[in-house]
Amino acid sequence: MLESATRLLAERPKGADVTYWLMKSEPDGYSIDDLERDRREPWDGIRNYQARNMIRDDMKVGDRAFFYHSSCKVPSVVGVMTIASAAYPDPTQFDPDAEHFDAKSSKDEPRWLLVDVAFERKLNRPITLKELKGHPGLSDFRLNQRGNRLSIFPVSEEHWNLVLGLE
Repeated sequence: MLESATRLLAERPKGADVTYWLMKSEPDGYSIDDLERDRREPWDGIRNYQARNMIRDDMKVGDRAFFYHSSCKVPSVVGVMTIASAAYPDPTQFDPDAEHFDAKSSKDEPRWLLVDVAFERKLNRPITLKELKGHPGLSDFRLNQRGNRLSIFPVSEEHWNLVLGLE
């Protein structure tokens, strides 16, 4: 684990539990290689109220997340990152030139939030969606459920450890 991720985990209040997440990104837009280069990045562009509410209400600094490459030739879990900030307004919602502009959002009442994520590591190898769907211990893993379109969702500790065990 990188020093910055270790520091974030150490700064959490004692007794605070770590929550695990899976966060999807299309690799042609932003990939694990980009996060490795940037080290820390705002996770912007979330435009689903359920995902926004999880960012606002449930994500905490020091939580850990899988970086998942979606909408690509071989969708896969490719890395691990740490939630590096509390939720704050996504500035792209206010920028008319941004892909994720929202004309109905205002700075006084922002609709959309983001968190910063910090690179922790790439997995030893990508764990493909096909492999995840074929694992008997992951039959109830949210990613494997029909109709799951959320770009962010919680992962149980059991599923977290099973996925990491596939490396």
